[in-house]
Amino acid sequence: MAKEQSQVISKDDDIEIDLLGILLAFRQRLWLILLAAVVCGSLAGVYSKFVLIPQYTSSAMLYVLSKETTLTSLADLQIGSQLSEDYKVIIKTRPLLQEVIDRLGLDMTYRELRSKISISDSSERIMTLTVTDPDPRLAREIVNQVAATASDYIGDIMEMVPPKIIEDGEVNFIPVSPNNKRNVLLGALLGMVLVCGVITVKFLMDDTVQTEEDVERYLGLSVLAIVPERVKNKESKKKASKKARKKGAKK
Repeated sequence: MAKEQSQVISKDDDIEIDLLGILLAFRQRLWLILLAAVVCGSLAGVYSKFVLIPQYTSSAMLYVLSKETTLTSLADLQIGSQLSEDYKVIIKTRPLLQEVIDRLGLDMTYRELRSKISISDSSERIMTLTVTDPDPRLAREIVNQVAATASDYIGDIMEMVPPKIIEDGEVNFIPVSPNNKRNVLLGALLGMVLVCGVITVKFLMDDTVQTEEDVERYLGLSVLAIVPERVKNKESKKKASKKARKKGAKK
């Protein structure tokens, strides 16, 4: 027999979900949801603080337009934008990065060095190079060397006046990652979502009949009457039995 008793019912391709029942199930197990949030958030915080390696950044800035270019027309600005895109590609090429590795004696491949470098445009004429590394001093050395090598390399390859370094990198002892507070919040949220998911699945898989609405919904039968629990009669019987015992004890 197909499973007819289910909290998710399909009729005429329509799916009905007892959202109120799910919310009540969440409310009944609120302590479990909060406990999961505390436990998962604590674990995420410990992992973020003691396992993840802090990362530091250092940035240098290059002036894109050469002294031969004037800034009196829109065409000059378009040239600066086009040069910035060309420079971004050239700076991350293998020959340039390999030269940086050789000059600094780095123990890494050019692909690993490439993954540490990010390039952004402060404006159409100024380009910012940023290097991320676990060692803040090494991050500064790398970004300065990349900027210097890029200036020389671009001048030779493109046969034009090379971009000028307008700001060297500096040592930054404030880590940019990991963000411990954010990781704790994400861990707590993940724990709550997992517990809520388990509660929802258990609720949807529960095929027991608990109310008269369940009888009509699952079995398609009309409820004619309900027999309430006779709590008062039970209590009166208990009192009567106690009185009888007392009388018997007196006799």
